[in-house]
Amino acid sequence: MSMGLLDEIRLFLGEDWSRTESLIRDSLRSDIALLNATNGSLLSRLGKQLRPMLALLAARACAGAANEDSIRVAATAELMHNATLLHDDVVDESQRRRGAPTVMALLGGRASVLIGDFWLVRAVGNLLSSRTMSGEVVRIFAKTLSDLAEGEMLQMEKADSGDTDERDYLRIIYSKTASLFEASVVSAAMSVNADAVLVEALRTYAVRLGTAFQIRDDMFDYASGDEIGKPVGIDLQEQKITLPLLGALEAVSPETAQSIRAKVVSIHDHPSAGAEVHDFVLAHDGLGYASRRLDAFVAQAVQALEPLPESEEKSYLAALARFTAWRNQ
Repeated sequence: MSMGLLDEIRLFLGEDWSRTESLIRDSLRSDIALLNATNGSLLSRLGKQLRPMLALLAARACAGAANEDSIRVAATAELMHNATLLHDDVVDESQRRRGAPTVMALLGGRASVLIGDFWLVRAVGNLLSSRTMSGEVVRIFAKTLSDLAEGEMLQMEKADSGDTDERDYLRIIYSKTASLFEASVVSAAMSVNADAVLVEALRTYAVRLGTAFQIRDDMFDYASGDEIGKPVGIDLQEQKITLPLLGALEAVSPETAQSIRAKVVSIHDHPSAGAEVHDFVLAHDGLGYASRRLDAFVAQAVQALEPLPESEEKSYLAALARFTAWRNQ
C-alpha cells in the first residue's frame, strides 16, 4: 500500500523525476572501477527517495513547475542523505541496510567513509552549478550537516548518561532527520522564487513531517520483526532512549524510571536487559504514547500546507505526511 503511493507520485512527477534520477547517476560517475561498481549497487537500492520527491512536489506546489535548480536540489537531497547513511553505518557498525550488506560490511569502514565523502562532494557540486541560488542553498545544506554532527554527538552523550528527556530527543531527531527534510523542501521552494509565506509554510511542514517520520522509525524498534521485515531492539542495543520508552517512563514512579534508565545504560554488560526494557515499554503503553505524538506532528504538517494554492502537488504532500503514520518499513 505505502509503496503504491510512492510509485504513484513518481509517475505523477514524470519527466522531473526522470531528470532527477539521471542527475543522481551522472553525478556519481568515476573512472575508478571499484567506486563505479559500488555506486551502482547502492543506486539499485536507494529506498523510498522521499527527500527528492518532497523537493519536486514543493517546487511545483509553489510555482506550478520545477526548474533546473529544483532538479539540482532534489538530486542533492538524495545524494546527501545516502552520504550520511554511509557514514552512519561506520559510526553504528551496521552490517545490513535495506536488506543487503552495507559497504562497511563488504569493504570496511574506511571505504564506507570515503564513498560517503564522494557522494557528499558530488551533492555539493550540484548546488554550486546553480547560477541563481548556490550560495544561499549551500549554506542551508551546510547547516544540515552541522545539525547532523551535533545530533550524533548529543545522542552519544546521552547514551552514556541515560538522562535523555523529550526535549533532548526532539533535538536529536530534528538534527539527524528533520533538518534534511527541511533543507530539501525549503531549498526547492527557493529554487522557484516562492513567496516567503509559502517558504515558511513548507519549512514548518517539513520539520513536522521529518519529526513524525523519525518517531515512526523509532516505534519499529519495539515492533515485531516479522511485521516490519527488519531486526528490532537495535536502538536499545545502542543505548538510545527514544519516544516509546520516554512515554512508558512517564507512567511510572521516578524510582522505577531511574531503574529502567540504568538498565539501558548498562545494556552492553547485561544484554538480557533489552527484553526487560522492551516488555516494560509494551506494558506501559509506550507505543501508544509515541503514536499519539506522531499523529499530532502529522496533523501539524498537513495544517502547515494551508497557505499553498490547491493542486495535486499539495494533495500529495499531505498524503506523504499521512504516509509516515502507517508505513510499515
